[in-house]
Amino acid sequence: MELAIQQCGEAKIVRPEAARIDAAVAIEFKDLMRPVCAEADGRILLDLSEVQFIDSSGLGAVVAVMKMLEPPATLELVTLNPTVDMVFRLTRMDSVFRIHATLDAALAQDAA
Repeated sequence: MELAIQQCGEAKIVRPEAARIDAAVAIEFKDLMRPVCAEADGRILLDLSEVQFIDSSGLGAVVAVMKMLEPPATLELVTLNPTVDMVFRLTRMDSVFRIHATLDAALAQDAA
């Protein structure tokens, strides 16, 4: 797995370049996110547009990444496909994470 990372205004956009975040890659995902979290001081927008599937290990990895952050840094989720979105809603993680339908919608909040 690789992460595409770009700075856009106050937000850092992180896009996992993988179709799945599951038990096979969850530890690697957390390890790749560790340095991103260590230097974060604002919003991290986790763009899941390429992720087609996430299991409980992947969900746990995303929660672990959120817990790595020191305030005022935040982790927000962007562009979840219907299957991934359903996992976050069924597990009520949509009440833990701010979820944006599109990257443009998330970035618009920076401008507001």
